[in-house]
Amino acid sequence: MCAATLVVARHGDAEYVETWFSDEGGSLSAEGRSQARVLADSLSDRRIGLVWCSDTSRAVQTAEIVAGRLGVGVRARKALREVQVGSLMGQPFSKDALAAVTDRWFDGDLDARFDGGESGADVVARYGAQLAGIADEHRGETVLVIAHQTAACISLPSLARNLTPAYAEHHELGTGESVELVIDSDDWAVTRWGTRNLA
Repeated sequence: MCAATLVVARHGDAEYVETWFSDEGGSLSAEGRSQARVLADSLSDRRIGLVWCSDTSRAVQTAEIVAGRLGVGVRARKALREVQVGSLMGQPFSKDALAAVTDRWFDGDLDARFDGGESGADVVARYGAQLAGIADEHRGETVLVIAHQTAACISLPSLARNLTPAYAEHHELGTGESVELVIDSDDWAVTRWGTRNLA
């Protein structure tokens, strides 16, 4: 079977009405819309087959801008959402509250879990299943996947044979930045992380 190439990008910069943990999707800022256009232009010579995305509004908006410029379709999937933070929902947003769990993930403890939410292993399994399905549908093609910072940055290095979660912790993806992942049967390899070529 042919390999599939997935360009997995973080959605563009977004603005949020809420100041608490919420499932609301946010809306792209002017900067985020510009980032989506730049992402599209960077892929203009890649013959992208389709754009997949999380079903949250900031991801869908990013996907639609890119797809519109590339002339391809969009498919949204709930499985590509950000990490489910459980009992933190509705509480004031706090990076420290997130880091109390996610720092453990990046240190290799994927069993650490948000109270009432996901463990790192849950996130990796969710993303792994969805990305494998996308790859199976697009063998021999290149597709774009619009995803989220924490979920993608814990999943991609955990799934790929050539990275560890610690790598992502020290090479955070900015909004609109992407990772290139090649999936060939059971062999998953990250060939580019942001501007860094890893092949």
